[in-house]
Amino acid sequence: MPENQHPQRTASGRRLSPARRVRHAALEAADGAIRQGLKHPLLSPAVIARRMRGAESLRRAVGGKTVVITGASSGIGEATARQFAAAGAEVVLVARRSEELERVAGEIRQAGGDADTFTCDLSDRAAIEAFLTELTAAHPRIDIVVNNAGRSIRRSVVDSLDRFHDFERTMALNYYGPVAITLGLLQRMLDQGGGQIINVSTWATQLPSPQYVAYTSSKAALDAFTRGTAAELLGTGVTLTSVHLPLVRTPMITPALDAYRGMPSLSADEAAQLIADAAIGRGSRVEPAIVTLAHIGDAISARGTDLVMGAMQRMGLGPVGRSR
Repeated sequence: MPENQHPQRTASGRRLSPARRVRHAALEAADGAIRQGLKHPLLSPAVIARRMRGAESLRRAVGGKTVVITGASSGIGEATARQFAAAGAEVVLVARRSEELERVAGEIRQAGGDADTFTCDLSDRAAIEAFLTELTAAHPRIDIVVNNAGRSIRRSVVDSLDRFHDFERTMALNYYGPVAITLGLLQRMLDQGGGQIINVSTWATQLPSPQYVAYTSSKAALDAFTRGTAAELLGTGVTLTSVHLPLVRTPMITPALDAYRGMPSLSADEAAQLIADAAIGRGSRVEPAIVTLAHIGDAISARGTDLVMGAMQRMGLGPVGRSR
């Protein structure tokens, strides 16, 4: 709220009625609760107690370890790299844009961190195989992989009837890329007795997401791969984690900023903190508390969820209109 705007007055200076003051306060409280619910996952009492004792921290989880982060040239990947490097990890940054990678790596080194870079088109299978060969030669031990690189497409199914390639290109980067990297490094992690694959996904795999079907479908496939493989590997020391992020203010959503009016969102640093929570807890899923609660509501009444999402779209409270 601007400093010159009193909570009991409108922007024009008119005094609010008691009823409107109550409504205003309720809306502010709800907005604050939603934003907090987007930033933090639901934690069990045992986890809360361990964190209060300092038994769980990012430094304990990643200090001295080698962490590969894809899509690290900007946005969530860059923010994650900075946080992990500050906690003592050796970060390996991967993306297509070499100049941006070197910028991020250079700034991490200037801050006292340890960073290496690899340029790779993660939608190209041959490029991934070449990257994995170079990576394992340079870094014999890989402790954590954050599969963050992704592509988002906002377009309704009706407008995609002659655009099957939209589905192909999202699957190439959002699903086949992370799977290829996981398969390429999994045996090494098993041989060394431990490791973690963190796959960055979206809240939209838990709830209906109109106009994002191609994107959400690719992430849903990645979720299924992650959960199934995690169950197979129980007891091996290797874990897989899905991170269901809400809307994040990154360059990826810039072309559609006008479509996100009314939608609460996270900064890249706040999203990176959820990825840090995944590294700390090593569970199979991390997501904001509000996403968990919404998923529970969807399980109780899927029809109700459909109605709410449809109403939000009609009211202009979410991504609407055609993709560019």
